[in-house]
Amino acid sequence: MNPLPPPIQPPERRAAPGRAAAPHEVAASPAVGAVLRSAVSRRGFMGLGAAAASLALAGCGSGSQPGAGTARATGEPQRGGTLRVGMTGGGASDSLDAHAPVVTADGGRVMGLYDRLYEFDPDYKLVPGLAESAEPRKGGREWVFRLREGVRFHDGRPLKPQDVVATFERITDPDDPKTGASALALLERTVAVDERTVRFELKEPDASLVDSIAQNSMGIVPADYDPAKPVGTGPFTLGSFEPGQVTVLKRNPDYWSEPPYVDEVHLLNFNDQDALVNALLSTQVDVVGQLPLALVDVVNTDPRLHTVLSETGNWLPFTMRVDTAPFDDARVREAFRLVVDRGQMVEQVFSGHGSVGNDMYSPFDPGTPTLPQRTRDIAKAKKLLAEAGHPDGLEVELVTAPIQSGAVEAAQVFAEQAAEAGITVKLRRVDSTTFFGDGYLKYPFSQDFWYTRNFLSQTAQGTVPGAPFNETHEADPEFRALYKKARATMDEKQRNQLIQDAQKVLHDRGGYIAWGFFNQADAYQNYVGGGFGHRIGMPVCGFHMRHLWIDQEGK
Repeated sequence: MNPLPPPIQPPERRAAPGRAAAPHEVAASPAVGAVLRSAVSRRGFMGLGAAAASLALAGCGSGSQPGAGTARATGEPQRGGTLRVGMTGGGASDSLDAHAPVVTADGGRVMGLYDRLYEFDPDYKLVPGLAESAEPRKGGREWVFRLREGVRFHDGRPLKPQDVVATFERITDPDDPKTGASALALLERTVAVDERTVRFELKEPDASLVDSIAQNSMGIVPADYDPAKPVGTGPFTLGSFEPGQVTVLKRNPDYWSEPPYVDEVHLLNFNDQDALVNALLSTQVDVVGQLPLALVDVVNTDPRLHTVLSETGNWLPFTMRVDTAPFDDARVREAFRLVVDRGQMVEQVFSGHGSVGNDMYSPFDPGTPTLPQRTRDIAKAKKLLAEAGHPDGLEVELVTAPIQSGAVEAAQVFAEQAAEAGITVKLRRVDSTTFFGDGYLKYPFSQDFWYTRNFLSQTAQGTVPGAPFNETHEADPEFRALYKKARATMDEKQRNQLIQDAQKVLHDRGGYIAWGFFNQADAYQNYVGGGFGHRIGMPVCGFHMRHLWIDQEGK
């Protein structure tokens, strides 16, 4: 078997992410609940603009302006303490299910509780996780994984190949397929070969299998897994869970790799960004995941705080259903892409902390082509609309929600830009719970957000019939054929050429307006150490929170 890289580690230390299932409530501790309710009760105390002003005042006269990039706590990592992580976007549909994460906080839970056979390192390269090696056979129709020795579940039972088999049978259950099922469409069966070997048998070659099983929704669970009482092999065990409020994760002292430094992680949900920033200012949280990008520069003037910025493949697309008027006409879709001033979008929505997109996803995939950048062209947009039967423009509804920092702002900017082409955009703003409710994936014109993924994995999740999140209802036969052929091509050079061709179809007539990619910004109190930048896209070191530690004296 080919040698493979070591398990994921932060760059500065090399020592040893279907719909969500209905959540099962586990009572939160009274102390944690009190802290959270205290923080949320302040949500109306100051607006985001006032919070920014307060942050600026905190930095005045300090003579210190910490920059972004690395954690401020110095010296040897310390063990112990409770790390409080604040985020927004949670709700009643929050889940503990290893195979059905949807919102950001779900990602924190699945990354903390479960491990995957393979993981992504900070550069978004595949590295071994619970498997120490992977080898394709029979031209990619089989993949053989060798499991690590000494791995145990939270309840003390050893990891066995039968658990891996049961995990993937659960994910691909035809009566209840989970989030990653579409990426495993070619999987015929998983076989326990011996006490440490598992073989994946496929209907046809799949070059993307390892990438697919490294996604956060592919955590390995025991054969008798119950999401109401989750057991995994991850660095943390479950302490308590209150959907939309707080999740308590406890250090797993028997973790197969280096155990976490902190004793507990509390994932705290806040109703909006104002409450989140207030909690940071009042030291009610130690880390803020997904800091509003408009506050990055201001936070860095506060001597108590610092930020870690990461370049990612995260994107906030506008989604046009290609099977629904007016977007069933490719000319209308092209016109909508042409009204966007992408540079202005990145500047206004991301405060410049991002890069322009060219209506293709997966910027880190080696197969993503470099095509001429699409730029704003109002005259051509009007011409296309007229040719499509809309000489006087048209009116559309855009459904938006605070599903991710910048989403609502992006909708507002788009509405302003589109007006110049005679397009009237009526915004229908809903809360995140409503957005991800019964109407999700049905809106003719809407938004979504995605973390970093490579092309084949992203397409399996969102851009082909049968994908769990086919928000554009994409069904282009040429695109599907190219995707299918690329997935079955083991030769990297040939596969990348097929991906280039497929990406061009997406660019020319797909249902996405992929206008930009945003940097990931996390804010840390200076007594928190171990933070690092990454391309994974998820907050707080890609939710690899076991690397974080607290300087008790600095606190």
